[in-house]
Amino acid sequence: MSTNSDEYFDEQFPLSAIDDFMIHQTPDPIRVAWSTDPRFFERHWCVCHDDVGDLMIATGGSFYPNLDTAEAYAIVNYRGQHRSVRAFRRLGADRMDMRVGPLNPRILRGMREWQLSLGDNDWGIRFDLNWRDTKRQIYHAAYGSLDRHSQGRQREMNAGFEGFGTAEGWIEVEGQRFEDSARSFHGTRDRHWGIGRGVGGPALQMGRPHKAGWIGGNWIEFADFGIWGNTVLRNFGDPRPGMGKVARVERRLCFEDETQIFKEGEIDYTLSDGSVKRVRFERLGYQTAYMRCGMYGGTPDGKIFQGMYVGDNVVQGDHYDVTLPDVRSRLRGLNEHHCRITCEGETTTGILQPLEPDAYEACRSGKPGWSFL
Repeated sequence: MSTNSDEYFDEQFPLSAIDDFMIHQTPDPIRVAWSTDPRFFERHWCVCHDDVGDLMIATGGSFYPNLDTAEAYAIVNYRGQHRSVRAFRRLGADRMDMRVGPLNPRILRGMREWQLSLGDNDWGIRFDLNWRDTKRQIYHAAYGSLDRHSQGRQREMNAGFEGFGTAEGWIEVEGQRFEDSARSFHGTRDRHWGIGRGVGGPALQMGRPHKAGWIGGNWIEFADFGIWGNTVLRNFGDPRPGMGKVARVERRLCFEDETQIFKEGEIDYTLSDGSVKRVRFERLGYQTAYMRCGMYGGTPDGKIFQGMYVGDNVVQGDHYDVTLPDVRSRLRGLNEHHCRITCEGETTTGILQPLEPDAYEACRSGKPGWSFL
């Protein structure tokens, strides 16, 4: 009589199938994280968009080995109709299985090509896209010191890499299918791991108020370089080694009166080589991914934060009309605005990601590097 031996991995904890591969860097099995901090995470994230301001996608997922939870989300905004799917399960033994509910990302070639897919669900969105990286990814880490008052927990620290790329495939919204080519659909992604702020919600934040993200995220890809946060990424094969850095940022921004959400702006980036790039941003309609729908800073109802156990094989979602000011006000937080972007005669589209209304308040109070346009 044959049996499905995969059923018995729980009785072999902490071993799992991946431990049979010649990949170890420490004496620990793969299921055991280097830190016992409950906020330890592995995360992937990607945002793709067209160049006309009709369609954008934000999707990602996280594993929390010390909490035995896995989650994933997808957000599709088509002409201001903002739809989201969120899925949850126990992490279990198989760290190679990235599927969570209808979301099924697959690594086709590490650091070069992914497949991003969202299957059938109750919120009217589906997609199947092949992502290909176009900029050189460089590893970097942000290490913090141990907190003597943290009761065994460490300060937030993470490591990983970021990149830009193109996406090709199809997206469906309420039965309407869009075929996108690599010439017209592009974006950015990252892979981070470590000890993350916000994981588990307020209960795991060491007594500090929780805020998701930072108030100056930006992802801009031009023909021969890209600005990702405070780094300058270069094309594969660029003769310049590694990556560059952004040394200083001066922002001049304009916001909606009723919502204090970003509309347009101008940012001066002083790079580590001394050059200054003046970049103009103009938000395209209502094409924003409101990341609270991806659990950044808690879901819109305030009940679910990243890493919280929701249940095994739970799928939920929502649909908002973000052309309405009161809806935008309720969803604001960590927001990814699809923008038309111009620099030195070159025009492209990309993402500006403020934390709102914090960005407005930074301009209003005259925080260094922040002012109104």
